[in-house]
Order: sequence, then C-alpha cells, then structure tokens
Amino acid sequence: MRNILLVATAACAALSLAACESKADKVAEKQADALEAQAAATPNEAKETQLNAKADAIEQQAGNADGGATTANTPDTSPSK
Repeated sequence: MRNILLVATAACAALSLAACESKADKVAEKQADALEAQAAATPNEAKETQLNAKADAIEQQAGNADGGATTANTPDTSPSK
C-alpha cells in the first residue's frame, strides 16, 4: 500500500511540473535552442557569445531557463535595483 502511495505521489508531481510549462515557454525554448544551435555552428567566437547571450535572455524573459524546475531563474523585476 505504501509503495502504491509513493508511486501515485510521484506521478502527480511529474504531471504538475509538466502542466506548468505554457505554450509561451515552449516557443521561447524553441527559439533559444535554435540560437544555441547557431552559436555552436559558428566559427566566430564573438558571434557565438552574442547568440548564446541572446538565447539566455529569451529563456530568462520567459522565466524558464531550467524548464521551470525552480524559481531561481525568474526575471528580477524589482524596482529597487
């Protein structure tokens, strides 16, 4: 009985994480992935850095730099900074 409860709890947790990813998150992730692929393919280091920074900015703006697993990547919109 305890094992069934553990499995059910884990399944609910996994489903709740999956439900948190919005359509906008998925679009931002695809855009960032495309930019990261371009960055990996370019021989120009400055261009690579620029593309990776742009990909990071897109992920940060979407608040989904790590797939939504934590809130550590949530954009800081505090007016005091």
